[in-house]
Amino acid sequence: MNDKNTVWIVDDDKSIRWVLEKALQKTDVEIKSFSKPGDLLKLILSEEPDVIISDIRMPGMDGITLLNKIKEHSPSVPVIIMTAYSDLDRAVSAFQGGAFEYLPKPFDVDEVVSLVKRAITHKQNNRAVFINEVVDVKTSIIGSAPAMQEVFKAIGRLSSSNLTVLITGETGTGKELVASALHAHSPRSTQAFIAINTAAIPKDLLESELFGHEKGAFTGASRQRQGRFEQANGGTLFLDEIGDMPADLQTRLLRILSQGEFYRVGGHTPIKVDVRVIAATHQNLEQLVKENKFREDLLHRLNVIRVHVPPLRDRRTDIIELINHFLKTAASELNEEIKQLLPATADYLSELPWHGNVRQLENFCRWVTVMASGSEIHIDDLPPELKQDTVIMEITDEWEITFRKWVESSLLKGDTEILRDAVPRFESILIKEALKKSGGRRHNASKLLGWGRNTLTRKIKQLEIDV
Repeated sequence: MNDKNTVWIVDDDKSIRWVLEKALQKTDVEIKSFSKPGDLLKLILSEEPDVIISDIRMPGMDGITLLNKIKEHSPSVPVIIMTAYSDLDRAVSAFQGGAFEYLPKPFDVDEVVSLVKRAITHKQNNRAVFINEVVDVKTSIIGSAPAMQEVFKAIGRLSSSNLTVLITGETGTGKELVASALHAHSPRSTQAFIAINTAAIPKDLLESELFGHEKGAFTGASRQRQGRFEQANGGTLFLDEIGDMPADLQTRLLRILSQGEFYRVGGHTPIKVDVRVIAATHQNLEQLVKENKFREDLLHRLNVIRVHVPPLRDRRTDIIELINHFLKTAASELNEEIKQLLPATADYLSELPWHGNVRQLENFCRWVTVMASGSEIHIDDLPPELKQDTVIMEITDEWEITFRKWVESSLLKGDTEILRDAVPRFESILIKEALKKSGGRRHNASKLLGWGRNTLTRKIKQLEIDV
């Protein structure tokens, strides 16, 4: 197997490819050139280079689209973007989250060599940090709410074991952080921690990603490749969104959990591994078992210990602490001053529903760090969707309070059979508003209400609603 670092170049201009190849031939790297981005994307399914250099404007696919596709499949590969256009500032700002660096044309050949060397070192350092990462639970998971204390206790109780763990919780609650903490406080903490989102990888690539493949196992498999199980040998493999794993791979996973061995794609020799599996899902696996979408025996294998990560609405006392933490990290990350929450804004944010949980909270802190005009965060500085959430919530609360007072008042007055009075008025308002929303179309209005069209027609007649 070739131990040389590999650099891939994609540019539709043959002369640019030639110049880059000549410049990089001075260094000890293997070079592959592509005139079409599509050819590179086909090869990256079976191989992973150390660095990619791409033009920004090419026929068929631009550099931004190519960058996004590369990051989806191989997020650790540094991508250097070349550009010769005046919209450089806009391009660079778009790439800051993904591209390693940009290379303006015309470029200096010595600069190219230096940039490629830095990119190779960057990838190697990142890989080492990722594989041998030791996570400090005190700094990576924040929370004093009782629901989070239960999570901390579970991590503590499991600190001396290698048991398989199933982490449940809504999207964005921080399940991967819990998995990292379980690994960091386990006997395997000095070994590899590998995370993979099974829902983010296409079904036909997932098998090779997990188990690796032999050379020639399929078209484009030009060399042997280790899968995630081999990479995690001796350590921990975190399988996120396990509920989306295809049925045939569930069977293969069950074999590994029960026997500790597997075959690479196209392989005939069993490979033994010692891997602790931590799985996570936002779905109800028991319900998926009933629907024959998930193997019951696999669920039992995974569900040795279950840890539930609570949604943010069940740990509201942690919201301000989390916001202050994320505001500090966002300021450092974006090279901005640390924004301060005003008390009124803090109260406002504490009552929001936060449907996206901690992930939404973190993204909000990044947004407000850039967008808030002053050093203090006012309610007017919040993004429109958060203001809208609060308005909807306040209206909902107000309606319930008003209705409750009406019920209490009616009962105090000695009214009887209040349902006979309330239900028709309630249904009449719902029907009129649904018809207003649908422009008078009964078919659409019935769908909004969750009724059949005949039921709606009967109710309109029964309640003598003028349509």
